Amino acid sequence: MKKWTLPLLITCLAACESTSPYLDSKTDNHKVAGITFVEEIKKSGHETVIPYEKYVLDNGLTLILHTDKSDPLVHVDMTYHVGSGREEAGKSGFAHFFEHMMFQGSEHVADEQHFKLVTEAGGTMNGTTNNDRTNYFQTVPANQLEKMLWLESDRMGFLVDAVTQEKFEVQRETVKNERGQRVDNRPYGRVNERIAQALYPEGHPYSWPVIGYMEDLDRVNVNDLKAFFLRWYGPNNATLTIGGDINTTETLALVKKYFGSIPRGPEVKMPEKPTFEIKEDRYISMEDNVHLPLIYMSYPTVSVRDEDEAPLDLLSSILGGGKTSLFYKNLVKNQLTVQASVSHPCSELACTFNLYALPHPASGKSLADIEKVMRETLIEFESRGVEDDDLIKAKANMEASFVFGLQSVQGKVSQLAANQTFKGNPNYIEQDIARYAGVTKDDVMRVYKKYLKGKHGVIMSVVPKGKLDMVAAKDTFKPKERTFDRTASTSANAIKVRKVKDNFDRSVMPIAKANKPVDVPQMWQSELANGIKILGTQSTETPTTSLLLKIPAGHYFESKDKAGLVKLLAAMLNESTIIRSAEDMSNELEKLGSSVNISSTDHYLTISVNALTKHLTETMALVNEKLMKPAFIESDFIRNQNNAIQGAINNKKDAGYLATTAYRQLLHTDNIAATPNGGSEASLKNITLADVKAFYNKQVKPKDGQAIVVSDLPEKDILKVFDVFKTWQGKGEELDLTLPIPDTKMGVIYLVNKDDAAQSVIRIGKRSITQDITGEFYKSYLMNFPLGGAFNSRINLNLREDKGYTYGARSYFSADKLAGAYTASAEVRSDVTDKSIVEFVKEIKNYAENGITPEELAFMRKAINQKDALKYETPHAKLGFLAQILEHDLTPDFVKKRTEIVENITAEEINALAKKHLNLKEMLMVVVGNASVLKPQLEALGYEVIEHNI
Repeated sequence: MKKWTLPLLITCLAACESTSPYLDSKTDNHKVAGITFVEEIKKSGHETVIPYEKYVLDNGLTLILHTDKSDPLVHVDMTYHVGSGREEAGKSGFAHFFEHMMFQGSEHVADEQHFKLVTEAGGTMNGTTNNDRTNYFQTVPANQLEKMLWLESDRMGFLVDAVTQEKFEVQRETVKNERGQRVDNRPYGRVNERIAQALYPEGHPYSWPVIGYMEDLDRVNVNDLKAFFLRWYGPNNATLTIGGDINTTETLALVKKYFGSIPRGPEVKMPEKPTFEIKEDRYISMEDNVHLPLIYMSYPTVSVRDEDEAPLDLLSSILGGGKTSLFYKNLVKNQLTVQASVSHPCSELACTFNLYALPHPASGKSLADIEKVMRETLIEFESRGVEDDDLIKAKANMEASFVFGLQSVQGKVSQLAANQTFKGNPNYIEQDIARYAGVTKDDVMRVYKKYLKGKHGVIMSVVPKGKLDMVAAKDTFKPKERTFDRTASTSANAIKVRKVKDNFDRSVMPIAKANKPVDVPQMWQSELANGIKILGTQSTETPTTSLLLKIPAGHYFESKDKAGLVKLLAAMLNESTIIRSAEDMSNELEKLGSSVNISSTDHYLTISVNALTKHLTETMALVNEKLMKPAFIESDFIRNQNNAIQGAINNKKDAGYLATTAYRQLLHTDNIAATPNGGSEASLKNITLADVKAFYNKQVKPKDGQAIVVSDLPEKDILKVFDVFKTWQGKGEELDLTLPIPDTKMGVIYLVNKDDAAQSVIRIGKRSITQDITGEFYKSYLMNFPLGGAFNSRINLNLREDKGYTYGARSYFSADKLAGAYTASAEVRSDVTDKSIVEFVKEIKNYAENGITPEELAFMRKAINQKDALKYETPHAKLGFLAQILEHDLTPDFVKKRTEIVENITAEEINALAKKHLNLKEMLMVVVGNASVLKPQLEALGYEVIEHNI
């Protein structure tokens, strides 16, 4: 199903600017030479707009300013209208590669300094690339805005000369590691790449993956990359969007100072949309290291914001969007498949209508059989047609998605930036809502007949290795072999850098003003008569309510031989009630635009609720029905149990799961903590519906439950809503569990085999202290921060940035009230597994022996104590903050105590903690990879290697 979330709606758009009834003419108050005012959009009533001011600099840079004084922070987004769709055949992956290079320093910003400056400012940052655009963004305290503009402008205007062959080679290895981790070493990881290769014509800009083909990056030289940057990364192909606690006059002056002198790049036109037609079905197949086969059907449709996009989205929802869909009825509920879904993702140049399913082994159905059912379901839709509820749900989803998208400055800025980039008009929200609200039943049937009925597409079979006989049909299509000249085409003489002429010294980094004060959310606390403790805060920025209910009935309350029982209970509470079916329940929630998710953690059964406040009472009535009146139907239980078993089996094909499971087993003795939260194949088979009912009746009780609420409603109104639970009574059994330190042999490597692994997964660690808020656990977190707790920590800079061994490496303390662990981890190239362990050991040992440097201590203090502005912005962030207070029975002044700890902790204290907790002789190592190759390499390091089976 395509969820109509705002980020998806704005991913890729096109065409021209339109006028708005909310446009204002600007006074002369904010005039700055070299910057032209375009428009101002104000919110005057209940219209669905994000207020902003739009400007254009003389060099073509578009500037959008959104003022939001609710929190003392700013979000800075730089979006370039260039993605993989602007690349040439044979030179794929360039846009994504620059997503990496743009963080590697520029003429006035040292290597790795970008990460360091943003982190020590208490901010967050990232970059993303898709087919059509690349964006770079930072969220920081408001006093750091000028520094962010200095950083962002330096990499726009002064990057090329700082891109060296050495940086190019290191980041090329990092990209290879990213591909290995996210594509090659992941089950079904290459499906999208293979589908695109078969669907689009040769040379179509969507026919290659965003991350690129590694042979292309191996073939090109650094000058090819520089030429690509100079072509596409000029100010006239960029939109700078700034939102948050800003002063418009000051911000305009800063933007003019840092960006105004950067020369325009080559002219950029909106990309053309190649048209193509598939005249017959193209069957393709692939063997993969998977447990379950998969069939995936993909059809070309339109492009984003085409008039037919909205009805196609609605069609995808009817066919495969959750429990009310035809695919769920015909494929999932009857246990023909473990999973089946339909989606309609859209990009600037093209959209695809995708249908997929994973057959259930117990069904006895082949991929060909499942394909037949999928095609029959399409025919069934023709007779079913579109129902009234389908349109109601679409409208409710749109409204809820828009409102929830306004909860963060980042969400609002991202939408403005994308609308400007692809539509030339930041104020496109109402048009989007109108597109979906205006869809008719006839529209949906029309697009079905136009794009699916009797049409052809790509049908892909993914089968376990060695089982090509399982494919839905023999391959009928083979893409042309990729053949390109092995010689790089761009010489150094061809690179003509556009020089910037400034009237100030860019080498002088701006000094931030003092941080603005950050207010801890005002809280209220209550306790219901049935024993549920409530902690809430009122947040009036959006008319929404987010609620988290925690019942002491988690994984740790299970027996080891029936691990996974609570996961199955959560699944059953998401099924039918004695009043309505699961399909009817899902239908009612979707019509309200509400989401209710029931899941489990080690300690709790959790119920997460997000609703528009106007629908909160109805939503909570449905939550109460789920909790108090589950039907516990045998067929629902069997289906969920079988799916869980298949999931447990399939997990064993995932290297990360294998590493986490082995590590958990080795750090604990023979108790429930040694088992996965979702159980194992064996433990899941032991569970009966009677077991689930008995656990529910014994443990799902309100006493000692916790409810955390963030809402625009005041306390008295929230408490009225909780009246729905007044008949719920009782107390579950208290947890009686100890987690003793195991007698597992330390100082050795436990090797878990994964055949043909493109990467190896490494875990190094030991059992450690339990969680506290202002004691040794928190201080140990501070101690670890320079070692492995930040991007520019010692471990990550060594393994990722210096060596190119991994996409990311880190170390951390994790704990609850019963047990804790210290862990260092990474996924590394399989050919450098042994070298990676050497570097891990070197960094941990050196830090333990020699301690923190003065520079690292200062960096840690700034980074931790300047985060406050970001801690409480969104309802989700507030929920986490309040949940911590309620769980540990804290008062709000714990924030002040932590600040004092950070300010006053000494290097001597940190070094003592490092010596205490970083003794490698007390640690074990888990390595997941190709055991036959790795074992002799690891033994050559001098370690005992013990093969471990999951």
